[in-house]
Amino acid sequence: MTKHQSNDNPNTIRELLELAENNGLNLLPDPIELNESGLDFLVAFAKDTQGEAWVLRKPRRKDVWERAVNEQKVLKVVGKHLPVEVPDWRIFNPELIAYPLLNGHPIATVDPAGGGYVWRFSQDSLTDEFFDSLAGTLAALHSIEHHEAVQGGVRYKTPQEARDCFAANIEETKQSFAIPAKLYDRWMAWLSADSYWPGHSVLHHGDLHPPHIIVNDQQRVTGLIDWTEAEIADPGKDFVILYALFGQMGLRDLLRRYEEAGGTTWPRMHEHIVEQWAAYPALVAKFALTTGKESDMEMARGMLASWNAE
Repeated sequence: MTKHQSNDNPNTIRELLELAENNGLNLLPDPIELNESGLDFLVAFAKDTQGEAWVLRKPRRKDVWERAVNEQKVLKVVGKHLPVEVPDWRIFNPELIAYPLLNGHPIATVDPAGGGYVWRFSQDSLTDEFFDSLAGTLAALHSIEHHEAVQGGVRYKTPQEARDCFAANIEETKQSFAIPAKLYDRWMAWLSADSYWPGHSVLHHGDLHPPHIIVNDQQRVTGLIDWTEAEIADPGKDFVILYALFGQMGLRDLLRRYEEAGGTTWPRMHEHIVEQWAAYPALVAKFALTTGKESDMEMARGMLASWNAE
């Protein structure tokens, strides 16, 4: 996260202050912290004249607003059922989303220089408190009744529809990008084997990477933010980035804790998540096709070309 004083990036900061004021939120102009690492939103942190800390999210593109509408519906549902905090959007319009800052800190932030993570606690020192509270939070989230969520306007996919969506993303990727043969064959084997796939859908966060996981000083998970990708769909999606970070043993351990906390598993859930990670480049390619930005297209091409399909 990069801090900018009010005399840095003056146009951006002035615009955010004016947007907030137009929506009845009077912010102090100094200091304001900007986080420009997000692909969908420009994010800023500021305090109001009463000293309360706020998060401001300014959509970068029109398609982001459409997904933000879904996110608002999700937040209204999950906020009533989780053992952790979620954002309480006080301002919500196509120009600005704003909510009081949650207690705690992200377990990690994105390193603007290297693109990796800067961990609040070293990754190899994460405790049972972190993993148990994360597993419990996921079990609670995935247990939310579908009827209530659908009534609240949350998107819903049956297990087959979620599977078909993966297949459609892969086909769309194939039309626009060069896919290494071994990687494509691996995707096809995963898509065609029923035993990998779950027989149930869950309400998932959908983008569960470290900057979206809020913890306290004891490493207990206290909040989840950035619910843009949330919907009722494949249960494995919330574990994919965690597998990439913690490996085979870490995933097995987390799934054990998840099951003990009441989460529903199936025999090949672990393998399904591993294959979802192998298919991650197709999601990146889909995102690039959505934005149309050449930098995103290059990112997708690089990921596809370098992916280890062994």
